[in-house]
Amino acid sequence: MEKKYTNFKDFYPYYISEHSHKTTKLLHFIGTTFSLYFLLNFFLSFEIKFIFYSLISGYGFAWVAHFFIEKNKPATFTYPFYSFIADHVMYIEIIRGKHRIL
Repeated sequence: MEKKYTNFKDFYPYYISEHSHKTTKLLHFIGTTFSLYFLLNFFLSFEIKFIFYSLISGYGFAWVAHFFIEKNKPATFTYPFYSFIADHVMYIEIIRGKHRIL
């Protein structure tokens, strides 16, 4: 039976454990970068299509990584809010060099 996480502090180590391959982290990083780019474009233009592009790029890259590399179910399906936050925390940690992606 899968543990139920009630706080982000306990959830985050689980989230990282579901991203054991550096290629998975790389694809998350690419997807989040595109997602942030499209979100910025939305705020500059207020064209709703950029929200759609942001969601597709962010989740698309991540889900490809989970289904074809990790071969696990994305945590987003069970913990959408924690997963969204965790992805951005991991993104910052990658920038800071805590996780290798290459």
